[in-house]
Order: sequence, then structure tokens, then C-alpha cells
Amino acid sequence: MARDKAALLHLNLTDSLAGMIVPIVAWGFAILVMTEFMKEVPKELEEAARLDGAGELRVFWSVVLPTVYPLAFSDPPLLNAAGVHEPLALRTLVRLEIGDVVAWGEGRGDALPPDVVPALEAELLGLDVFATSRIESAISAVLRRLRPDLGAQARLVTFAPIEVAALDGQGKLLGRPVSELLGGRLRDSVDYSAYLFFKWGGHIGADDDEWGAALDPDGIVAQAKRLIDRYGFRSIKLKAGALHPDVEVESILALAEEFPGLPLRIDPNGAWRHDTALDVARRLDGVLEYLEDPVLGIDGMSRIHAESGLPLATNMCVVETEHILPAVRSDAVQILLSDHHYWGGLRRTKELAAICEATNMGVSMHSNSHLGVSLAAMTHVAAAIPNLAYTCDTHFPWNRAAFTDALPRY
Repeated sequence: MARDKAALLHLNLTDSLAGMIVPIVAWGFAILVMTEFMKEVPKELEEAARLDGAGELRVFWSVVLPTVYPLAFSDPPLLNAAGVHEPLALRTLVRLEIGDVVAWGEGRGDALPPDVVPALEAELLGLDVFATSRIESAISAVLRRLRPDLGAQARLVTFAPIEVAALDGQGKLLGRPVSELLGGRLRDSVDYSAYLFFKWGGHIGADDDEWGAALDPDGIVAQAKRLIDRYGFRSIKLKAGALHPDVEVESILALAEEFPGLPLRIDPNGAWRHDTALDVARRLDGVLEYLEDPVLGIDGMSRIHAESGLPLATNMCVVETEHILPAVRSDAVQILLSDHHYWGGLRRTKELAAICEATNMGVSMHSNSHLGVSLAAMTHVAAAIPNLAYTCDTHFPWNRAAFTDALPRY
């Protein structure tokens, strides 16, 4: 349990990040590998979660074997504005071999379309792992040729896990942490928030899971206590937009009473009408650290901020560079929640943070369902962002159950 706390509360970067894999292995996470690869699973997974630059300087820096693995892991019935999480969450692992170094990246389940994976693997073969601009150009060329329907944003989503794997490989070749490849860490620990969800006791047709149901303020407070007792979180985020706004407001007020002094946020994923959002803002004025995506769109967010005065955060209305200027001009967003999975990798996330600093926006980090490789990558880039002023989001504690068999390869 002490290793769990080290992994999820602070992820202390002064030591190896190998401790992060302990919860993965102990919880039976579904990092599933082909039969012939099975003997290497524990070692390879530890390397995947570390991203800490361990290893000697190597002579051969060309990518000799790029491989893409789709995978699935169990996800609880967490409720949000779109409905409920499905029983399995999908992710993509990217594995690069550079000499005898193995490097890893993790992306969204749709990060690498199956119909382009063989061409991408062939294109990456032999490229210098340090030439990330060339790697990105090669990826873009393949996608433009084979999937002209995909735009620039989709190309960034595809590049992101490959860039993480390339940086992991660079760090291992040079014997330096990935955070140092991003300019150096500015903090030795990165805080993550307790991410609370209204949830069913179990998926339809299945037994209740170990967390049980949370469908009212008492259930949310009990969930928060368990997360904080287990991991030591020092801030709280509640996913809203799932139940009646009154229940969600009452849940925040119950959390404020139970955990005085802890920063609180609420995120309905843009599900509320303008009048509902203003009512929530009024009732939670002085209680919230910030209100995340109460309504959809830059114009709607601008109106809510102008009428309520509450700081607003987003990972929904500013998701591309072209959205930043309109959001700044209309004062629609005060905190931008970055996400390297769709902004195009760790270096672009650093660039985004610099834009936020120049435009007077705060910066933190968004999360969706992810595994240890992404958590390590998020932690390294967060450690290197000068203006990171808020605790980051993570779904990591929810990813518990196993999905066993063999990992297919595209």
C-alpha cells in the first residue's frame, strides 16, 4: 500500500518510477502480450511504466522494430453526461526497439487506425529515434496518403503515443529522465486529484464491484474518503452532468463540509443549460476552486464567466491551437486542461503551457481512462511545466480489474 501511495499521491521523481507498475501488476491490469512475448511481460511492463531514462548510452539509435498493440482493460460503471463507461476501456500501446532498448508509448484506443498501422510500422523502421520531427512528418505522410479523411487533429492523436515512445527511448539511450528531455523538472512531485464519479454498483448483468454504488451525496463522500485514505489525495474533482444538478450541488457541499480546505471542482462536460450553469455557479460561489465546462462552446463559456465571475476550466471548447485566441479574447477560459494524447505529445504540451502563460491562462491536466505508461508520461511533462498551478486529473485508481488472454497485434 505504501508503494501505491507513492505512485498515486506524489509519484516522486527523485526515485525510479518503477513503483508505478506495482499497482498495475498487483491489480492484474490487462497489459496482454502475444504468447511468444509472454515471458518478457513483467520486465517489459516495468520498463514501460518507468520512463525514467535508465540504461547505458547506446550506439544504435535507429528504430529497428516498431510494433502497435491494441489492448482493453476493465472499467467500472462510472456515470457521465454521455451515459456510463462501458465494461472495457480501449488503449493503444506503441513499442519501439532501438538496439537492445525497448521503449513504450500509450495512446487512445483510436490513436492508430488499424488500416494504417502496417504502413506506419514500415515507415518508422530505421528512423533515428531522436529525429522526432522526421518521425512526425513520416506519420503525417502515411495518414495523408491512406486516410485523407483524417484532419490535422487526428494526425496529432496518432503522433502522440509514438512521440512518447521515442522520448522514452531517447531517455534510456542517454541515461536521463524524460522530464530532462523536456527542459528539466521544476518539482520533485506531481499532485493528482481524487476523481469522483456517480456510479452504479456494477455493470448490467454483473455483480457489484468493490466500490459499490454512489448515487447520492453520502455515496460520493464515502467514495472520496476511500480514495483519500488509500492514496492521500489533496484535492477533489466530481464528474457531474449525470444526475439532477441539485444532487450534484448537494454532493459538492457535502464534500466541502467533510473535507474543509481541500480544493473542489465539478465537471458536467458541458451538459447544463445556461440558466442551470448560472444557478450552480451561484450556489457554489466560494466553494469551488473552478468550474469545468459547465456549458458547451467558447461563447457559452464566456457568458457564464461574465455573469458568474467564477474561474472556468476546459478540455472541451479549446482543443486545437486555433481555439486559443477566441477563448482569450472573450475571456471564456481561465484554466486550460492540457492532454498530451490529443495535443500531439509531450513537447507540444510544454508549448501549450507556454501559450497559457503568455495569455494569462492557468494550466493543468485532463485525464481519461489510461494505464501506467500514460501516467508516467503525464507526470514527467507535468514536472517540467513552470506554470502548472493546479493538481492534475487521473482516472488511474479506477483501473482495477483484469482482462486476460493474449494481446492481439494489428
